[in-house]
Amino acid sequence: MQIISLYSHINTPILLLKHPHSSSSSSSPQQQPHHHNPNFHSNKNQSFQNPTSKKPFFHQPNSSLFQNHKHKLNNKHSSLPSLMLYYTENALFHQAQTTWEQLLNSSFNPSLNFISKLFKSYSKHRKFDEIIDILHSLNSKNSAFLPQFYLLAISCFGNAGNLKLMEETTNEMVSKGFQMDAKTGNEFLLCYAVFGSLNEMENAYGRFKRSRFLIEENVIRAMAYGYIKRRKFYELGEFVRDVGLGRKNVGNLLWNLLLLSYAANFKMKSLQKEFLSMVKLGFRPDITTFNIRALAFSKMALFWDLHLSIEHMRSEKVVPDLVTYGCVVDGYMDRKLGRNLDFVLNKMNVDDCPRVLTDPFVFEVLGKGDFHLSSEAFLEYKTQKHKLTYRDLIKKYLKKHYRRDQIFWNY
Repeated sequence: MQIISLYSHINTPILLLKHPHSSSSSSSPQQQPHHHNPNFHSNKNQSFQNPTSKKPFFHQPNSSLFQNHKHKLNNKHSSLPSLMLYYTENALFHQAQTTWEQLLNSSFNPSLNFISKLFKSYSKHRKFDEIIDILHSLNSKNSAFLPQFYLLAISCFGNAGNLKLMEETTNEMVSKGFQMDAKTGNEFLLCYAVFGSLNEMENAYGRFKRSRFLIEENVIRAMAYGYIKRRKFYELGEFVRDVGLGRKNVGNLLWNLLLLSYAANFKMKSLQKEFLSMVKLGFRPDITTFNIRALAFSKMALFWDLHLSIEHMRSEKVVPDLVTYGCVVDGYMDRKLGRNLDFVLNKMNVDDCPRVLTDPFVFEVLGKGDFHLSSEAFLEYKTQKHKLTYRDLIKKYLKKHYRRDQIFWNY
């Protein structure tokens, strides 16, 4: 089709359209009129424009958006896991189930990271049946990570306190020929120590020993707390002996628990005997070790033993903490021996800043003394800008103690 520019009698250019198959189409460019629109050829490759707005009627598609959309289509399988995690996090379980079915019908191979996040999301909403269904559907995938998927499910059930499902899943995993590793075994025992009864915990510990795994420190603490909160101190002592007092990778934890089991019932001879055995085997007493003995000496008014213990601390270069000062102050004040406090305090650095370094499980058994509780309350609500010392705390406590013993008559 050709466009020919003509001029009318009013000197206005007129555009005529001629079909290429018409008779005029055979005319050469030299036969075209001399007057034509000079801007036509320069704009023939441009888009058709609105003469008023000068904007194209038809816009070319945005190539970057098109490529991004194409990229999303190509990565359909990689976006579905993220979508499913979003559904489970927001409790949209019906949509999550539909998405999971799409993933199963695709060539998607779930990763450990994805399944871990998925199980945690379902566990947070207490949707344990969905975890079991997903675990069973993963069996058909024949994934190389299937043993790890079982371990993730066991960990989720245990952390949520669902010991029954944890036990059933463990038995199912073992029946398939998969072995439990040391980490999961410790988590298994930890869950029974936290959520199970004393008999369940001990039975789980018996199975754990037969697996010949090494029990970790946090599990030892959890089991020890299980005995302590039930006031089973004899069983606590037997437990730490069974674990092995010669272990040094947990520090003095086992020895301190053993000493605490005797101090709880104020078996002073056994306490001293085991302390000497500890030192003889090459274990260096720490602040918790000394404070277990100091608390027992203070409550039993064994002041000479308390003095010797403080001297031993100085020789071992163990710095006393707030618990140690509390043993001294409470021991003397409870027996109306406040005037003799300087005899002991002169051997201690009362100008240090107060701090508590004793292991918290000691307080679960022997509690906190009156000086310790009063000092903590004062330090929590203190308004002074300067740092307080043990000397300041002792002065304030003695002042409060003397006022408490006075009788005021109101007339």
